[in-house]
Amino acid sequence: MAKQTQQILTEVGQVIRGKDDVLQKVFLSILSGGHVLLEDVPGVGKTTLALAFSRVLGLDYARVQFTSDSVPSDIIGFSVLERESGQFVYKPGVAMTNLLLADEINRTSGKTQSALLEVMEENQVTVDGKTYPLPEPFIVLATQNPVGSAGTQLLPDSQLDRFMVCLHMGYPDFESQANILKDRHSENPLDRLQVLYTKEELLDMQGRAAQVHIADSVYEYVTRLAQATREHALVQLGVSPRGALALCRMAKSAAFAVGRDYVISEDVAAIFADVCAHRLVLSPKARLSQQSAAEILAEILAAVALPAPSGT
Repeated sequence: MAKQTQQILTEVGQVIRGKDDVLQKVFLSILSGGHVLLEDVPGVGKTTLALAFSRVLGLDYARVQFTSDSVPSDIIGFSVLERESGQFVYKPGVAMTNLLLADEINRTSGKTQSALLEVMEENQVTVDGKTYPLPEPFIVLATQNPVGSAGTQLLPDSQLDRFMVCLHMGYPDFESQANILKDRHSENPLDRLQVLYTKEELLDMQGRAAQVHIADSVYEYVTRLAQATREHALVQLGVSPRGALALCRMAKSAAFAVGRDYVISEDVAAIFADVCAHRLVLSPKARLSQQSAAEILAEILAAVALPAPSGT
């Protein structure tokens, strides 16, 4: 699998320059069947990233730009009366796709946010008492702008927990910025991307990643990390069982992506902060002392001992 992983990341890297770590973690989340929250300022390539992965992986793509007047039916769809037959006919919403870019999720109402997050959890929509399964795979890449809170509706902590990872792209470095300008001088580099895999092949990859072995010592390591977040003096709410499960799923994908059929503790440590930072609720003391979730997780990671290698 290591060769396929490199092919995918290299292809997407043609349009997202200098962000190899972010690309890798987005791909691991897709392999895990999880959803991604991209928290960053406008214009750094979040939409381009979603488009690039959808093209390279052969996924159907849809985008919704959230505003204050977006309604749940935009997401889940609605029923209309068909005059000829006299029957109500379901009209799908944007969720009926493989990869959904939910742009500026914090700019819509709590009711619409909840509709999307319910779809993310259940992988189905219910309209007028009828349930419609979503296409497989189904991945949400949601974005929110952390700068400027006027007119925004922050996601509740319980809903943030639905996202596998929360990532920050940031500005490109000098060389990457210059390359971006050159790339877009006369054409859109997205047009050059090749379809490397089909959605059926991605589903097969997801299934094989889920079968990667985790030893008891690694399960215990994940448990100690989660427990440490719950007991930390500067944390009000630590990592939930759902968060610990997400950590295991991401670690399996990390091992699978490099061609291993078993997880090592370093796989867990490498994605610990990305999976867990957005799940913590910090105490007022942490905010007063300007301690971030990432700093607290780095402290926990250094304090919790790695288990002894067990081979498999």
